[in-house]
Amino acid sequence: MNLADQKCVPGRRGIPPMDKERAEEMLDQLDSGWSLNRDGHLERLYTFKNFAQALVFVNKIGAVAEAENHHPDIYLTWGKCRIEIWTHVINGLTESDFYLAAKSDRVFNQL
Repeated sequence: MNLADQKCVPGRRGIPPMDKERAEEMLDQLDSGWSLNRDGHLERLYTFKNFAQALVFVNKIGAVAEAENHHPDIYLTWGKCRIEIWTHVINGLTESDFYLAAKSDRVFNQL
């Protein structure tokens, strides 16, 4: 099953974050463009023709995040949107972070 088809599971305190080796394995399952930033969070920059297209994307990702109850940090600027994902309650990555990243790619590819 595709990562984008998985349901995000709310993070819980006390669960250890995913180790870097597992995160790198899962990173290979995402579309190109995703990376682990210096904080160990998932990050991708999406580019668009203009501000309006970037804003449409942000609103669609916001709806997905709300439906999944898993909320990324979203940075919007003219023609660009950067998404940063991690499970805040454990300050690290879980499988759900990769599910949300794949869902973000699905939205982008459908625009």
